[in-house]
Amino acid sequence: MNFEFSEEQLMLREQARGFLAQQCPPAKVRAVLDGDQGHDADLWARVGEMGWTATAIPEAYGGLGLGYYELAIIAEELGRAVAPIPFSSSVYLATEALMAFGNETQKARWLPVLASGECIATFAHAEGPGQTTASSLATTLSDNTLSGSKKPVVDGECAHIAVVTCQSSSETIQLCLVELDQDSVSRQPLQTLDFSRGHAAIDFTNAAAQKLGDGAVSWRDFEALLDRAAVLMAWEQLGLADKALEQACDYAKQRYAFGRPIGSFQAIKHKLAGMYVKNAIARSNAYYGAWALASGSESLPLAAATARVASIQASLHAAQENIQTHGGMGFTWEFDCQFYYRRAKLLSLALGSERHWQDRLVTALEQQTATAA
Repeated sequence: MNFEFSEEQLMLREQARGFLAQQCPPAKVRAVLDGDQGHDADLWARVGEMGWTATAIPEAYGGLGLGYYELAIIAEELGRAVAPIPFSSSVYLATEALMAFGNETQKARWLPVLASGECIATFAHAEGPGQTTASSLATTLSDNTLSGSKKPVVDGECAHIAVVTCQSSSETIQLCLVELDQDSVSRQPLQTLDFSRGHAAIDFTNAAAQKLGDGAVSWRDFEALLDRAAVLMAWEQLGLADKALEQACDYAKQRYAFGRPIGSFQAIKHKLAGMYVKNAIARSNAYYGAWALASGSESLPLAAATARVASIQASLHAAQENIQTHGGMGFTWEFDCQFYYRRAKLLSLALGSERHWQDRLVTALEQQTATAA
C-alpha cells in the first residue's frame, strides 16, 4: 500500500512552504511572542484568502472540498513555521465538530464563514487539570442557556464562537454552539509556555447557546472527533520536528569549535541521527493516520493513537536536541530554538497527554486483536 502524496499534493506542499516562508518568517512569530496579541491577525486573514481554512469543508458550504490529505499537508507546513494563528482549534476541532454533529441549519449558517476565515472558532472541553471525561463534565446546558467554566481554551481570547462540551450522562455528552461576544460570557487570558498561541479561561453564566445537532453524542463518536484532530495535530508536530532537525543541522555545519564544524564530532552526529530516526518513525505513522482519516477506515482509532504518540515523542525530542546542539546560545531569548520547544510542549498536551494516547493505543490494539480472533 502506497501512502505517499500525489504530484498535485506535493505541489500544494511546495506552494504552502513558499507562502509561509514569505508571510510567516521567525520575526513574525517573535512579534507575537513578545507582544500582547494571542495570534497574528494579518497572517490569519492571508491564510483565509489562500483557502486553507476551507480545505476539507464541502463545496456546498463554501469550502474547497479537497480532503484530509491536503489538510494534513497544510498542517505540516504550519508546524514547520510554528504559525501563530488559531488554525488547529478552529479547523481541526470546531469545524470538524460542526460538520460531524451539526444540523443543516447550523452548517449553512457557520461553515461558509469558517471556510472564509471570517469567523474564528474554538473548542472548549477541558475544565481544569487532568483528563476531562463524560462523567467529570460540570458544564450544563438547559433550555438553551449554558453555565459552567472551561479552561484552558486554546485561542479562547480571539474566537468568535465556541463548540462547548456539556454533561449528559456517563456514556454521552452534549455539544453546544455559543457565540462568545455576549455579556454572560467572560474571558480571562491564561499564560502558557507558548506565548504565540493565546489561551483563556471562559466562564458561562446562563449564556445563550444552542444544542449542536439534534441530540446527545455518544462518547465513542466524540472520541472519533478527537481521533481525526489527533491525526492532523500529528502532522503539525511532524513539521515542527523536521524544522527543528533542519535548524540543528544548519547550525552544526556553520558553528566551528577546535578548528572544525561541530557537526563533525561524533556526539553531535549521534544527536542529529537520533532526531532523524524519531522523525522518520513519526512520519511513517502520520502517513498511516492520514490514510485512515481520508478513507474513513475502521482502523482510525489505532492509526490516530499511533501517529499521536510518535509525533509527540519526535517533536519533543527534536526541539530539545535542537537547543542542545546550539549549546549555551540555544537557551537565550535571541535564538529561535525556543519557538519549536514552546510549541512542541504545548502540542504534546493538546487533546490529552502522551500517557492518555498511549492508553488509547493499547485499547485500540486490544480491540483489533479481539476482532481478529
